[in-house]
Amino acid sequence: MTTETVDAARTVDPAGGDGSGGGGSGPGAGAFWRYWTASTVSRLGDQVTTVALPLIAVVTLHASAFEVGLITGAAYVAWLVIGLPAGVLVQRLPLRGTQVAMDLLRAAAVASVPLAAAFGVLGLPQLVVVALLVGFASVLFDVGNSTFLPAVVPKEQLTSRNSLLSGSIAATDLAGPSLGGVLVQLVGGAASMLLDAVSYLASAALLGTLPSLGQPAARPTGGAGMREQIREGWRFVTRHPVIRPCVADATAVNFVCGGLMTLTPVFLVRTLDAPAAAVGALMATGGLGSLLGAAATPRLVARFGSGTALRWAAVVATAFALLLPLAGPGWATLVFALGNAGFSAGVVVTSIVTRTHRQTRTPPELLSRVMATVRFVSWGAIPVGALAAGAAAAAWGPRTALLLVAVVSVVSPVILLAGPIRRMRELA
Repeated sequence: MTTETVDAARTVDPAGGDGSGGGGSGPGAGAFWRYWTASTVSRLGDQVTTVALPLIAVVTLHASAFEVGLITGAAYVAWLVIGLPAGVLVQRLPLRGTQVAMDLLRAAAVASVPLAAAFGVLGLPQLVVVALLVGFASVLFDVGNSTFLPAVVPKEQLTSRNSLLSGSIAATDLAGPSLGGVLVQLVGGAASMLLDAVSYLASAALLGTLPSLGQPAARPTGGAGMREQIREGWRFVTRHPVIRPCVADATAVNFVCGGLMTLTPVFLVRTLDAPAAAVGALMATGGLGSLLGAAATPRLVARFGSGTALRWAAVVATAFALLLPLAGPGWATLVFALGNAGFSAGVVVTSIVTRTHRQTRTPPELLSRVMATVRFVSWGAIPVGALAAGAAAAAWGPRTALLLVAVVSVVSPVILLAGPIRRMRELA
């Protein structure tokens, strides 16, 4: 449920192609679909790990809520550490080679978990290190991909193509956790993570077949060149009348998402006493909501305008988030399922609308730096929310912590309704 808003735990804007319209037919279409396949396969494996990793911590290692928060925070702290320079770095590196290298690094890190478990030496510190390595690799991977879609898809198709990508992510978010829950139930959490390692290898193999994406940008001399490039991206974001409040909104939503990542497995396992398979199914309802939201976004934007759709999506997400702490054991877990699906649907609509706006309004030479700035700020809120939620759960229990996180989600619509976006039918 992560977002830029939801550019989502690992949203991939496919890279590859020659600028001929990768979303349809033509020379660039094959590259687009190969990359789409690579990202979809990899994302499916990721979603298995989304269930397996916290269940390993909670069930196998008996981790506290705060320790689960450490793992979640470690996965996203990279955005705070290298999020800003990443936009410059990816301009200096060969994109295809960097993507393949990052996939291989992540495959090795994830595969170390079942290997350590087989030798009986798996512990919480290793899970934190694995989350850190995967997080740092994902920063470079994701920022590098952010400039692809606008280069190969006409502006008028960006909303539909972003919806396609978000819909693909939503489909894997729906299937992955359910598959992960079943695998954890059958073979254990550590062994189930092998699927994620294999998915990274498959992604690397597919990416290796893509054509070269051009030469890296020339390196400016001295450290001042990088600092100035970072400042250019930062100034564009902070001075833009629409992108600035959208980033503030995404930051508030991602704080909530970070809290939910920490609290969901703890709440379902220890408060609602749900088995692993049920935990996977309940987490998968977020994917169902995202899929519905992605499918509905083009129609919502066409009928009501992008600005109106954005505002109402934020209100809907908050309303459903407030249902989450009301869930109970047995049939009452359906309240959690409904809240999770509705929250995810609202968040993915805001993601598609704001991402499309950034892609169409940002000069191409600034796009990777703007995307890095946006993710530095908004995704940097995820580890903060994760640790805050873990601390709240340790102090007052998972249900109270979940209620506090849901209340914080109100900040999102307040931001959008308090600024210039409240008067816009279309974001402009």
